[in-house]
Amino acid sequence: MLLFDILEYKERLNKTKQAMAKKGLDILIVTDPANMNYITGYDGWSFYVHQGLIIFIDKDQPIWFGREQDSNGARITTWLDDENIIGYKDHYVQSQTIHPYDFVSDLIKEHQYANKIVGVEKDNYYFTACCYEHLLKGLPLAKIRDGELIINWLRVIKSNKEIDYIKMAGKILENVMKTAVDLIESGVREGDVAAQVYKTMIAGTPEFSGDYSAIIPIIPSGRRTTTAHLSWTDRKYLKNEIVLLELSRCKHRYHAPLARTVITGTPSRELDNISKTVIHGLNTVVDFIKPGIQAQDIEAKWRDSISGSRGVKESRIGYSF
Repeated sequence: MLLFDILEYKERLNKTKQAMAKKGLDILIVTDPANMNYITGYDGWSFYVHQGLIIFIDKDQPIWFGREQDSNGARITTWLDDENIIGYKDHYVQSQTIHPYDFVSDLIKEHQYANKIVGVEKDNYYFTACCYEHLLKGLPLAKIRDGELIINWLRVIKSNKEIDYIKMAGKILENVMKTAVDLIESGVREGDVAAQVYKTMIAGTPEFSGDYSAIIPIIPSGRRTTTAHLSWTDRKYLKNEIVLLELSRCKHRYHAPLARTVITGTPSRELDNISKTVIHGLNTVVDFIKPGIQAQDIEAKWRDSISGSRGVKESRIGYSF
């Protein structure tokens, strides 16, 4: 059930070890679900309990740890041998007397790494202050160091197979965006548009279905478009109202996002002029992008393209995904 050839997973692991060596790390504890998936293929929806990988710099495979009832998910979705998939009992879950990182500390001690240099993803959502405290307590002879973003930076460069999945997500996204644009009109309820958007997201294309994405459909209208990251409500669209669409589709965790602006009527002269400025800036930037160009150069090109117009944008124009 692996989504990539096992050699690709092993290459990712080897690159991780090389990056660990540069930071002087003997062990890296990986808690970011995307990083876990990248290294092993693990795809269980179980990140609400503590889980992760222990990557030893001199071992061929990492250890997956997590709640025992999730360990079969690791056996099904990863390339790891059974002996490297180790679950902890339920009495570790939400306990006030014992913690899953007591279990992790014991695993590290069993492998004779109790006095080594351990990297952790310090700024990751899933590595909490309690995780850190229990690791310090369980491994008093170890040195705990920051291993944040080691794997994230490796993920920036995509393989051909990864790009194929992004393209599949993009194909689904075309249908999703068209569905939203076609349905939005005066008198239609926002939630009804959201429902059809979700249906199209999952239905995908005749060749392949879609997966759940990392963020909800962002579809605010009217006054709610003055801020970011709001979604639908029970209200109905009004005439000549702006609707902001920020939608994303996903295939095997690989995303393709797209943003568009819709108006339920006729745009004002000011809005029409702004749209022309934005389209000009977008085309200028797309034509400018090529290998070797830095993100700050792209931003500068965008700023230059809108200079002299009434358009103002204080935040960044985009990001990698």
